[in-house]
Amino acid sequence: MKVSLIKTEKEYLEALDLVDEMFDKKVKKDTSGGNDLELLLLVIKDYEDKHYTISFPDPIEAIKCTMKEKGLKNKDLEKYIGSKSYVSQILNKKKPLTVAILKILHKNLNIPSDILLA
Repeated sequence: MKVSLIKTEKEYLEALDLVDEMFDKKVKKDTSGGNDLELLLLVIKDYEDKHYTISFPDPIEAIKCTMKEKGLKNKDLEKYIGSKSYVSQILNKKKPLTVAILKILHKNLNIPSDILLA
């Protein structure tokens, strides 16, 4: 199989179909087919990175989502960033996120820093 750069949406869709077929055949990693699959996936990723960019979520929405996933309430953030009203103001976008708060949330809630800085 000859793998080349994907230049059109049609080529992209064909490449995705080919990957599906290769997965269905359970191509082994350290074989010629496995190497072709890895290369094809890299080419697909390159095309997607150029044509299907995904922007980071709003930092406050990311915090709220993380809180929901972890079962946290606003009061649970008080020990990290301050009073009940200060937490509320931050989560309602009435107060800005400071660098110190970003560091604390990154460390304690494990939210990636690049999302918090978006």
